[in-house]
Amino acid sequence: MKQLYKNKELRSFLILWCSQAVSSFGTAMTNFALIIWAYKQQGTVSSITLLSVCSYLPSILFCFLAGTLADRWNKKKIMLICDFIAALGTFTVFILYITGSLRICHLYVINFSLSFMNAFQNPATYVAVSLITPKEYFIRVSGLQAFSNSLVTIITPAVATAVLAFGGIRMILMIDLFTFAIAFTALLFFIKIPVMTEDSNNKKESFLKNCCAGLSFLRKHTPIWKMILFFSFINLLASMAGNSIMPAMVLARTGDNQIALGMVSSSIGIGALVGSILVTAVKPFKSKTKVIFISCAVSFLLCDILWGIGQNVAIWMFAAFAGNLPLPFLSANLTTIMRMKVPIEMQGRVFSTRDTFQYITIPVGLFLGGYLADNIFEPFMLNISPIQQMLSKLVGTGRGSGMAVIYLITGTIGFLVSLWSAKDPTYKSLD
Repeated sequence: MKQLYKNKELRSFLILWCSQAVSSFGTAMTNFALIIWAYKQQGTVSSITLLSVCSYLPSILFCFLAGTLADRWNKKKIMLICDFIAALGTFTVFILYITGSLRICHLYVINFSLSFMNAFQNPATYVAVSLITPKEYFIRVSGLQAFSNSLVTIITPAVATAVLAFGGIRMILMIDLFTFAIAFTALLFFIKIPVMTEDSNNKKESFLKNCCAGLSFLRKHTPIWKMILFFSFINLLASMAGNSIMPAMVLARTGDNQIALGMVSSSIGIGALVGSILVTAVKPFKSKTKVIFISCAVSFLLCDILWGIGQNVAIWMFAAFAGNLPLPFLSANLTTIMRMKVPIEMQGRVFSTRDTFQYITIPVGLFLGGYLADNIFEPFMLNISPIQQMLSKLVGTGRGSGMAVIYLITGTIGFLVSLWSAKDPTYKSLD
C-alpha cells in the first residue's frame, strides 16, 4: 500500500479518495443518527426501510438517462454540483431540526431529491476514477475504496453514539457539513480530471439512441449481461434482509440498546476492512468470476443465516464480521471486469444501464422486507402455531424473531444460487 501512496500517477485518485472518505464519514454519521431518530418516531421497520427506498429509487430510475449525460458532460462539474446539492440537503435537515420542525416525511423528500442527484454523480465518478487511474491499479484502487468504506462503517457507530450523547443530532449535522466542505474544496482545487473528447458518432446520434447504447452493448456481451441479472436477483434478497432491517432487529431484540446496534454495525465495517486490506495486498486471482460467486455464497452463509439463528450480540458481531469480509473481493473483481471490458468512452452509459438493471430490485426488496417484517413475519412469530414453534427452535421468540426468519430464508436461497452460478461456464470468458 505504501507503494501506491508514492506513485505520482495516483496522486489525483488518492486526493479524491481521501477527501470523499472524509465526506462519507460525515454523511454516515448523519444517516446513523437519523435512522435511530426515525425508529423512535414511528417504531416500525417500514419507517426505516422507506428511508432507504427513497435513497435508492430515483438514482436507479434516472441513472439510465443520466449515464448518457455523464459521458457527454464534464465529469468534475457534475461531481461538484451533486456534492453541493447534497450539502444543501443536510443544511435543510439542520434548519428543520433546530427549529423543531423536522418530520420523517421531510427526510423522505430530501432522500428522494439527493438520490436523484446520485443518478448523475455515480456514473460521473465511475468514469472519473477510470480516467485518473492506470489500468494496472484497478483492483488495488477498488480495494482502497472498499477499505475507506469499511473504515467509515467501523468508526461511524462509535463516534456517532458519542456525539449524540454529548452534542445531539445538531452536532452531527454540523460535522457532516464540515466534512463536505473538505471534499468540495479538494475536488475543486486539487484534483485534475482529464476532459474526454466526445465521439463524433455520439454527437450525430439522438439522445434516446445514445441512452440505449449502454443496453445494446450489454446485450451483445452475454456473460456481462447474465452477471448483471444474477446480481439483480441477489440484490433483491440482500435488500429484503441484510443491513436494511438489521438495525430494527437488533434494537427490537435488545430493548432498543443503541450500544448493541453500534457494536454490530462496527463489526460489519471491521470485516469489510480486513477484506479490503487483503484484496489490496494480495496478488489478483486468475479467475475473477469464481471469486465473485464464492464470495457471495460465503457472505450469505456466514452473515444472513447466522444473523437469523443467532440470538445475542456476540453471534451477530461474528456474523457481521465473517459475512462482510469476502465482499471487498466480490466488488473489486466485479468492478475490474467492468472497467476492463467496457471502452472508457462508453463507461458512463454502460455503468448506468448496469446500475438500472442490477439495482432496480433493491427498492422492491426494501419495501418487501419492511412490509413482511411488520405485517407477516413479526405477527406470525408472536402467535403460537406448529410452524411457529418449529421456527422458534432456530430463531427464538419475541420481538425481532420474525425478522430473523427473513434472514434465514434469504440467506439460504442466496447461498444456494451463488454456488450454482459459480459452476456456470458462461462466465469463463470474463476471466
